[in-house]
Amino acid sequence: MFIDFTLPFTNPVLKFLLILIIILFAPLLLNKIRIPHLLGLIIAGAVIGPFGFNLMERDSSIVLTGTIGLLYIMFLAGLEIDIADFKKNSGRSLIFGLFTFCIPMVLGILASIYLLNFNLLTSILLASMFASHTLITYPIVSKLGITKNQAVTITVGGTMITDTLALLVLTIIVGLSAGSVDNGFWIRLGLSLTLFGAIVLILFPLLGRWFFKRFHDNVSQYIFVLVVVFLGAFLAETAGIEPIIGAFLAGLAMNRLIPRTSPLMNRIEFVGNALFIPFFLIGVGMLIDYRAFFKDFETIKVAIVMTVVATLAKFLAALATQKSFRYTADQRRLIFGLSNAQAAATLAAVMVGYGIVTGHTETGEPIRLLNDSVLNGTILMILITCTIASFATQRGAGNIALSEASNTAQDSEKNLPKERILIPVGYPATAEELVHLSVTIQSKGNRDGLYALHVVPNATTDSTADRQGRRLLERAVMTAAATDNEMQELLRYDSDIANAIVSTLHEQKITDLILGLRPEREGEPFVPFPSATIDSVLTQNNITTLIYKPVQPLSTAGRLLVFVPDRAEKELGFALWIRKVWNMGRNTHTKVVFYASSSTLSQIRLQTKNPIEAEFHVFNDWDDFLILFREVRANDILLAVLSRKGGASYHKCMTAVPDYLTRYAPSNSHILIYPLQPCDPRHNDLNNASLLIS
Repeated sequence: MFIDFTLPFTNPVLKFLLILIIILFAPLLLNKIRIPHLLGLIIAGAVIGPFGFNLMERDSSIVLTGTIGLLYIMFLAGLEIDIADFKKNSGRSLIFGLFTFCIPMVLGILASIYLLNFNLLTSILLASMFASHTLITYPIVSKLGITKNQAVTITVGGTMITDTLALLVLTIIVGLSAGSVDNGFWIRLGLSLTLFGAIVLILFPLLGRWFFKRFHDNVSQYIFVLVVVFLGAFLAETAGIEPIIGAFLAGLAMNRLIPRTSPLMNRIEFVGNALFIPFFLIGVGMLIDYRAFFKDFETIKVAIVMTVVATLAKFLAALATQKSFRYTADQRRLIFGLSNAQAAATLAAVMVGYGIVTGHTETGEPIRLLNDSVLNGTILMILITCTIASFATQRGAGNIALSEASNTAQDSEKNLPKERILIPVGYPATAEELVHLSVTIQSKGNRDGLYALHVVPNATTDSTADRQGRRLLERAVMTAAATDNEMQELLRYDSDIANAIVSTLHEQKITDLILGLRPEREGEPFVPFPSATIDSVLTQNNITTLIYKPVQPLSTAGRLLVFVPDRAEKELGFALWIRKVWNMGRNTHTKVVFYASSSTLSQIRLQTKNPIEAEFHVFNDWDDFLILFREVRANDILLAVLSRKGGASYHKCMTAVPDYLTRYAPSNSHILIYPLQPCDPRHNDLNNASLLIS
C-alpha cells in the first residue's frame, strides 16, 4: 500500500508516531542542556507546526487532545492540593489572587492606553489577559513532589481566583460590546455561577463516594473520573465561565475520594503526564507564527509591550506575596514561575476579542476589538512567558525539593529501624484493602519495605492450596505495584498460622504488622473480632500491630475517628502509631478526629510538624465507651488505640472494645492499633528517640 508523505502529513498513524517520538525524545535531549522538558515540547510544536516545517496541521485532533491536557492540568492541581492547607491558607490565596489580578490589570490598562493607544474597552480586555495565567509548569512541581508546599498551595488557590475574575471581565466586555449588560445579565450570571458551584462541590463528592463504594473495576473508576472532569468543565461553560475553572473545582470535589497513594491516582497522573499534557504543550507550540514579527513594526511593538507588562506584573505580584508572608526567595521564584505562564485563558480572551467586530473602515475592513497585532503578539507572549516560567519554576522548585529532602534525611538519621510492613493475606475479598492500608500508612520514602505473607497449613488436603496461595500473593504484589511500591512475596508452610506469622516477623525484621479478618459469610455464625488466631499473634509479638476490618474502600472514608486511652503517650510506640494515623489522614485527605484525655491530646499535637485537618475532643471515661457511638456517622472509619496487658495505658475495659465496634457500628470499617511494647529487644533503640511525623 502506498503511503502519502506529502506535507503536512495526513496519515493518522504517522502523525501519532511523530508526536510520540517528540514526547519521548524532547525531554531526554533537553534535560542534558538543562532546559525544562515542558519548554522543549512547546518548541517542538513550533518546529513541526504549520508555521515551522509544516509537518502537521493543528487540526481538530490536536485541539481535542490539547483541550484534554489543559483540563487534566487543572484537575490534577485541584486533586493534589492539600485541603487542610488550602482551608488554612485560603486568606493568603485570596490575597495572592488579588495581587496577581489587580497589579496586571492596573499596569495593563495604563500600558494599553498610553503606549499602544488603545481605547478603554480594548485596554481592559487586554489587561485581563495579563491577569490570567495557566499552571503549565505545575507538572514540574508535581514531579518533584512539593505540591504540598505552602507557596504551591496559595498559588493554585490564587490561580482559581484570578482566572475566574479575568474570565468574568471577558464575559462583561463581550456583553458591553453587544450592548446586553443590564440587570438581567447580572442576575443570570450570579444564579448560574451559584448553581454551578453547588453542583460540583456538593453533588460530585456524593456521586463519587457512591460510585467508588459499589464499583471496584480499575477501568470503570478511571473512566468515571474522566466523566467527572469533563462534566465539570461543561457545567462551567454552561455557567458562562471557562471550562478550566470547572476542571479545577472537579479536582477539589474528588480530592478526598482519590488518595495520593492509591492505584487510581497513579493511573490518573501516568496517563496525563504521558499523553494528554504533552499534546496540549505541543498544540500551544503550533500556534507560534514567527513570520508575523517580520511583517511590520507594530506587531513587534505590541508583542514587546505585552510580554514586558505581563512578566513585570506577575513578578511584582509574587514579590508582594513574598514580602507579605515572609517567604523565601525560592518560594517567590516558585510563585512567579507557576503564575507567569500565559496560555489557556489568554488564548480564550484574545480569540474572543479578535472575533468581536466593533465597526468597519471606509474600505470595508472590519475593526476588531483586538486587532491582528494583538493576536500575533499574544502568541509571542505565550512563548516567552512559558519559557521564563519553566526556568523559574525549575530553579525554585528544585531548590525547595532539595531542602525538603535534606530535612527528611536528617529526621531519618535518628535511631529508627528501617520500616518493614508485613501483610498476611488469606482471603481474596480483603487482600487489596489490606495492601491499600499498608501503602497509606507507610513512610514517604519507603518504597520497598512491604511484605505479603500467605500461610498454607501443613495438614491441608487441598492439592490446589499452593497455587491459590501464590495467585493471592501475586494479586497483592500487583496492587502494590499499581501504586509504584515494591512488595515481596512470602509463601510459608506451617502447622499453625499464628506461629508462621510470628516466625516471619523475626526472620524479616518486621517493624509493623497489618492483620485482616476473615470476611463474614452469609449464613455463618458470628465471627469474633479479633479472632483466636489474631489473639495468639498479639500475645507472641510486641511490634506495632494493626487489625483491619474493611467494610468499604479506604478512599471513601468520610472521617477517621481515633479513640485514644489515657496515658497512651507513656507507651514506647506512641509516636510510631501517630505517624501511621497522620499518614492516613494526609494521604487520603480525610479529617482525623481524636478523642482522648486533655494531657494525651496535648502530646498528640506536639508529635507533628505537618498538620493535617484534625479535630481534638476531650474524652476521659473509657468505662462509658459506648457513648462515643453517638458521634459515628456513615462512612466514618473507627480506629481504637488499645494496649497489651502490662502497657502503661492498659485498661481492663479495652477487651470489650472490639466487640462494641462490631456490634454497634457494623457498617463502618474498624482498625485496632496495638502500639509497640518495650520488651522487644529489637526496638530498644527507640526508648529515648524523639520521633516526629515525616
